[in-house]
Amino acid sequence: MAFIDLRFYSEVLGMQTEAAVIIPQRSTVGQIGVETNAKPGAYKCLYLLHGLGGDGLSWMRLSSIERYALKYGICVVMPRADKSYYCNMRHGLNYYDHIAKEVPATVCELLNISDKREDSFIAGLSMGGYGALKIALREPQRFCAGAGLSPCGDIRSLKGFRKEFLPIFGEDEIIPDEDDALYLAEKQKDNPLRPRLYMGIGTEDFLYENANNLRRKIEECGYDFTYREGPGAHNWDFWDEYIRYVFEWLGNMLK
Repeated sequence: MAFIDLRFYSEVLGMQTEAAVIIPQRSTVGQIGVETNAKPGAYKCLYLLHGLGGDGLSWMRLSSIERYALKYGICVVMPRADKSYYCNMRHGLNYYDHIAKEVPATVCELLNISDKREDSFIAGLSMGGYGALKIALREPQRFCAGAGLSPCGDIRSLKGFRKEFLPIFGEDEIIPDEDDALYLAEKQKDNPLRPRLYMGIGTEDFLYENANNLRRKIEECGYDFTYREGPGAHNWDFWDEYIRYVFEWLGNMLK
């Protein structure tokens, strides 16, 4: 398994930034307890998003994502998005364009990563769970599947984050339709390229009801959708367990 601390210049952000990248090596000869399922050719890729207060290394430091990527033979790209909620900010930077468009283009240019829709997936936790589902719904031509763990699914009903929302949505906190996952689910319901979707949340999570607002909308719109809940709160014990279910859900798409 190779780990790359990818530092690169972002034209969208107008500054240097970084992404953590895991690439499974195709041969693990001599590595004790390590097996790989990496296939020949360009790698399929999971773009994995962090939560509020995290960064591109959060998944590396607090979960076993490296082992799971090796098991499924998939590249994982974990970009940095600060506290942007994966939006083009009113008083800040265009993180939506950076994460949804520039990061995939950059890593596919620099590394042996496939740019095909059927090889591209996106997932995340909390703020990143919202970001992943939003991006999958807005960019169905780019991502064939999106998964949100503990997502703030209904951003217009999310309370208690005024400090974070001010630079993103402005003083009036008017949330554009393109940043509302419920609106996007309705908008894309008849799109022949609409993505497969997954949601997982703990029954003790403070976002449980908020996330289920989006779950009901996705089910109402008839998506190919998998929902899973179980005991758990808004923490890494839950996310480390449920990211494995995301890989299982991706299943045949990774073969």
